[in-house]
This record gives sequence, structure tokens and C-alpha cells, in this order.
Amino acid sequence: MALARSRRNESGFNYWPGFVDALSTLVLSIVFLLSVFLVVQFFLSQEVTGKDKALEELNAKIAQLNDLLSLEKLGELNLNDQLSQLRAGLASAEAERDRVKGLYEGLASAGNDAAGRANELNKALDSEKQVTARALAQIEVLNQQISALRRQLAALEDALNASEQRDKESQGKIADLGQRLNVALAQRVQELSRYRSEFFGRLRAILGNRPDIRIVGDRFVFQSEVFFDTGQAQLLPEGRAELDTVATALIDLDKQIPSEIAWVLRVDGHTDVRPIVNSPQFKSNWELSSARAISVVQYLISLGVPAQRLVAAGFAEFQPLDTAPTEEAYQRNRRIELKLTER
Repeated sequence: MALARSRRNESGFNYWPGFVDALSTLVLSIVFLLSVFLVVQFFLSQEVTGKDKALEELNAKIAQLNDLLSLEKLGELNLNDQLSQLRAGLASAEAERDRVKGLYEGLASAGNDAAGRANELNKALDSEKQVTARALAQIEVLNQQISALRRQLAALEDALNASEQRDKESQGKIADLGQRLNVALAQRVQELSRYRSEFFGRLRAILGNRPDIRIVGDRFVFQSEVFFDTGQAQLLPEGRAELDTVATALIDLDKQIPSEIAWVLRVDGHTDVRPIVNSPQFKSNWELSSARAISVVQYLISLGVPAQRLVAAGFAEFQPLDTAPTEEAYQRNRRIELKLTER
């Protein structure tokens, strides 16, 4: 009996070490879980801090890109679009970072869910790394585009400088040619003036001092009555005789004037201010004055005067020599003028 009691006492004494072992195991498990939690918290803090620095660096690079892009005028629109996309990506990254921070704060308040939330954070961080990699790739592309734009601008500046130089040289040549042309024109005008003087002198000597033919400035003025009846454009015989003399002088003059001088004899028809009444052939003084000038030109051509040296013009009543409302003024204004000039 004593032996049985002793064995029962020994059996009851062995419960305590087992309890201690169980309690130690529980404490070690809790310590292990806390250690795991602290390690996860440490790594998450490092990752979040690294991402903040990366985002700061990315923001700094974006600011530099904005400064550079503001100087590139030619590629401004495309670069602005790409920067907008990059900013949108950054906004998404910042939102993702905020989400990660929220997950981290949730881990601090719910330790039991630390393992699952740590997986979510790892996925979020991987996504953040991908976003950052894409952003860096876009920055590299933008840098290449900026370099290409700078090269294009340099090439354009070189081309512009070369064009300005050529323009200066051209302006100098044009000025020189203009001076030469002015000198040549002045010489031609002097030569034509000399021939005009000879032509008028010859006509003056041939026609004599007649009251119906006079010289006004640089023109020979014939009264219309010398060539035409009232309201008609058909040459009279005495008018043809006068034009025979003019044609002879013109043909001789054409032989003397150098071919490079583009001279013409302009035949101007003028009427008085009174309108045409009851004329089935001419509706207005415009038609009458033009028809008379054309009749003179056609007759001179028939006498051998080169057609390219003749011009017919009708002025109607709008270039009067005398504005007085008298019959004498009307007679003076009805005239045919011959003017030797340049084409």
C-alpha cells in the first residue's frame, strides 16, 4: 500500500513540468510571431522609404524635363502630351503609394492578418516597381526626343544663317543690278529723247506752221477736222496726205533707232465733252475716239510703218485741253495726238 501511494505522489508531481513546457512553447510562439511582424514591418518601412526617394527623384527629373521641354518650341505639343501621360502615371503611383501606406497602417492595427497583408504589400510594391520602370523608360524616350529636337534646331539655325547670308549677297547683287539698270534706262531715255527731237524737228519742217497742227509738250496735236468729218472715223483724203508725211518720217526713224530701244508711236483720240446723238455707228465718245485712233494706226501700217511700233488709245472727252464751254474750246479738244514714247 505504501508503494502504491508513493507511485501516485510521483505521478502527480510530473504535471508541473509539462505545464511549464506548454507555457514556454506558447511564449516562444508569441515571440516568434512578434519577431516576424517586426521584421516584416522593418522591410516594409525600407521599401516605402525607398519608393518615396524614387518618387522624389522622379519628380525632380520631371521638373528638369519640364524646363527643357519649355525651350523646345517645335516639339512642344507632342512633349506636352507625353508629359501629361507621365504625370498621370505618377499620380497613379502616388495613389498606389497611399494605398500601400493604408495597408501598412492596417497591418499595425491588425497583427493577426500580417502575413496576408504582407503579400498584398509585396504585390503592390511589385506593381510600383513596374510603374517606376515604365516612367523611367518614358523619361529616356523623352530625353532622346529632346536631343533629336536640339539637333534639328541646330540644323535649322545653320540653314537660316546660310539663307540670310545668301539673301545679303542677293540684295547686294540686286542693288548693283538696279544701279546698272537705272543707268541703262537713263541712257535709253536720253537716246529716245534725241530721236524724238529729231522726229519732231523733221515733222515740224515738213508740216510747217499750220494753225490746225501744233506741238504741246512732247506731242504733235492735229485737229480732228484735218482727218475726219464730224462724228465720223473714216480718214479724209487731206488727212491721208498728212499721214503719208508722218509715215515717211517714222519709217526713216525706225531705221535709225537701235533695235534694243522699245519705242512706240502712241496715237491718242480725243473728243469734246458733248455727247454723241443719233449715231448708229458709235454709242459714246469712247467708241468714237478709239475708232479714230485705230483708223490712223491702220493707215500708217498700210504705208509700211511696223505694227509693233504703233499704239491706238481712245480718251473720249476726259483729257480736255480747254475746259471752257465755248465752240473754240470744243474745237481744240477734238484732236489726234502723236506721242513718241517707250513701250
